[in-house]
Amino acid sequence: MGKVEHVRPSLMYEIKQVELAVRALMDEVLRPAGVTTLQYTALTVLARRDGLTSAELARNSFVTAQTMTDMVAALERRELIVRTPDPAHGRRLLISLTDSGRAFLEEHAAEVTAIEKRMVSNLSKGERTALHDMLNRCRAALAGS
Repeated sequence: MGKVEHVRPSLMYEIKQVELAVRALMDEVLRPAGVTTLQYTALTVLARRDGLTSAELARNSFVTAQTMTDMVAALERRELIVRTPDPAHGRRLLISLTDSGRAFLEEHAAEVTAIEKRMVSNLSKGERTALHDMLNRCRAALAGS
């Protein structure tokens, strides 16, 4: 009988497995606060880039425009974000974090950071730096830059 060759999973499969593991841990941490991982991601995007349209926020949060519409409504009801008219374009609404939204992110920062630290706990500092660099280069390659 022939020798069975071990075939490694594809890199994309392994990346997806990491994403799913992170998502499960994030859901566990955020569920008691009544916020989904996708909503939390949108809040972190607004913390970095305030005053986005719903379409811009959707692109930066990796969700569809329809999903973002539902998320914005839920986050607005929770008073974590606010929509205000864009002074340069009358009909556009810009989304910003409220003080409550900033406080929410601060309140959960340690738990989320702990997940990231756990994820890279078996990597040296140099490997973590290299991983950041490699992932950013992969993203840039797929974006065509």
